[in-house]
Amino acid sequence: MKRHIYIIVLFLAFAFCLQAQRDSLAFVNGNWKTDTLDGMVLHQCLFNEKQLFASNQQIIVLEIPDTAHYTLAFAHEPRRTKTSEMAKKHDAVAAVNGSFFDMEKHYPICYLRIDSVNLGENTPGKDTVNRKYYQYGTLCLGGDSVVILKTDSSRHWEDALPYPDIMTAGPLLIWHDTLQYMRDDRTFVTNRHNRTALGIREDGTVLLFVADGRFKQAEGLSLTELQKILRWLGCRDALNLDGGGSTTMYLDIGNFQGVINCPSDNGRFDHEGERGVSNSVLVRKRI
Repeated sequence: MKRHIYIIVLFLAFAFCLQAQRDSLAFVNGNWKTDTLDGMVLHQCLFNEKQLFASNQQIIVLEIPDTAHYTLAFAHEPRRTKTSEMAKKHDAVAAVNGSFFDMEKHYPICYLRIDSVNLGENTPGKDTVNRKYYQYGTLCLGGDSVVILKTDSSRHWEDALPYPDIMTAGPLLIWHDTLQYMRDDRTFVTNRHNRTALGIREDGTVLLFVADGRFKQAEGLSLTELQKILRWLGCRDALNLDGGGSTTMYLDIGNFQGVINCPSDNGRFDHEGERGVSNSVLVRKRI
């Protein structure tokens, strides 16, 4: 009996490894469209016929290899505002939605600091004392630095950080080249949703990532699937941002003007379903 169980376990492990290899090959060999945009690189791919993770996916990645030419910034509005509108207001050439917020009260529910002014704090969950499980990663901006940090459990841990711009989100997906533990008791983690993330490679290249979801053409990713993709993309550190109907990527550079993914709030697989959000991550040209 024990021998039979051992054989079954080995078979399942082999099947799992084989499927993982197939998924990574499918990702690399996808029908990627690549555009170079004044130093940045945009990659887009629609995986149909259940090619990736036995599902249909639309994935967009913006690489920012030259932070000497571009700078990242955060934007916030007191009432929910579309990512595209924040980008236009602040003369950004690119933007994605930022961290989590209260849909009815509009304010951030994770720590947010912009230009050294604190605009949001971590809101504890029902089963946590100080911070929710998706508040254990922090994106910090200052000068030429773009840094992802792993927080501790203190609710106000970010207060002591020396950076003028701080955005907490999560879960933290990859840190110091190590995949982080993903909870398996939250549908937010295990189910497929639209996803937004930010990753950093060893050479300092910053990746802005969106995966559309809630459509038959683009089913979305679990956080474990998102984690795998960001590892395939070479990220040393990676942080999950707000997703679902908030997931948006906006560009105003080259031949791209407008929202380039398919936000899901209107229920149609087009570019018109953008949701108003509390904050966003911007890319601006250095003056």
